[in-house]
Amino acid sequence: MNQKNLQLEASEVEEVKIFGTQNGINVIESPIKTRILSLLKDDGLNGSDIVVLTGKSKSTISAHLKDLIKEDIVDYKPDPVDGRRKIFYIKSRYLGTISRESELEKDMDDYLKKQVTSSTDPFKFYKYILRTIRVSLMEEGVNIDPILHDAGFKVGQTFNDQLKNPVTENLLENVVQFWEDNNLGRMVAESLDPLTIRVYDCFECATLPIIGRSACAFDSGILEAIFSAHFNQEIEADEIKCYAKGDEYCCFKINRLQILR
Repeated sequence: MNQKNLQLEASEVEEVKIFGTQNGINVIESPIKTRILSLLKDDGLNGSDIVVLTGKSKSTISAHLKDLIKEDIVDYKPDPVDGRRKIFYIKSRYLGTISRESELEKDMDDYLKKQVTSSTDPFKFYKYILRTIRVSLMEEGVNIDPILHDAGFKVGQTFNDQLKNPVTENLLENVVQFWEDNNLGRMVAESLDPLTIRVYDCFECATLPIIGRSACAFDSGILEAIFSAHFNQEIEADEIKCYAKGDEYCCFKINRLQILR
């Protein structure tokens, strides 16, 4: 049993989860189902482990798993250790969450009005419009970070041929210039081992309100695409500092996870 699955926060269970399936978007509100999906988000688990981790009866978990399979969100495969058991895993695309309680204060209207109306630069205007949409969703408890991350990853893949260089230092210089040319912020290499990158005046979050968590899912996606291709490894761009957490800059640590085949 994977012990890290025991470390679920209460907020993960309380969230309403949104998945994209072949049959369309599916919203999961059941607390038990959301807990099961939180347990399955990293690795597959067999039914017995899910029963233990949820503290629910076998019949209850079985019924909810059947529902999730029918809804095209979860699937199963034979357990390689014991063929009599099934390993359940998430097969659909995770799109985001809706929190039952908003993470933002209700003074966002004043904040957005000030940011949007104070700009005479067309680039800044559209930047703030995009942020207005995002903050409005956040105010309603909608977290679209998975979608933003996927969009960023696609952007990174698209521009990778223009940026790639076999020498990490040279690639990093290209990425720094890319960030500057596209007004994404001022990027600085903090360290090469481990590879750590700072971003000042971050396009994605510098003028967002402080929400207590990292908010640069789009930037993370770009970096993960570029450095995954460079190192031929699955990469996690772990945002350890963020304006949205009250920090003075954003900071990404590039972690290597596993070799890509």
